[in-house]
Amino acid sequence: QVHLVESGGGSVQAGGSLRLSCAGAVSGFICMGWFRQSPGKERETVGTIMSSGNANYADSVKGRFTISKDNVKNTLILEMNSLDPEDTAVYYCAADRGLWSTELCLRARHTDFYYWGQGTQVTVSS
Repeated sequence: QVHLVESGGGSVQAGGSLRLSCAGAVSGFICMGWFRQSPGKERETVGTIMSSGNANYADSVKGRFTISKDNVKNTLILEMNSLDPEDTAVYYCAADRGLWSTELCLRARHTDFYYWGQGTQVTVSS
């Protein structure tokens, strides 16, 4: 049974930082990612990371967000800096064991992933 458990969401003022964690999202998985969804909007990719460590990010978060993985703790991490009210959303982690190439993983969308966390709310106030 696979369980991805997210933690670390909350409320922060614009310009602040938050760190999200997703336990259970690394061991045995090939492609992992973070996604977010605001009310009335489609779920969008924040960034994805290959088991090798190669990562890619949406243009809207490049230079501000960093995805990493702790292989020992079996945890996927999203470091978010310089947060903006536009970053307000429910954030989800996802992971997949399929036959991924690095190229496909770094271009993956939410529909490509099978295992999901429960989501955690991030609210950025101005």
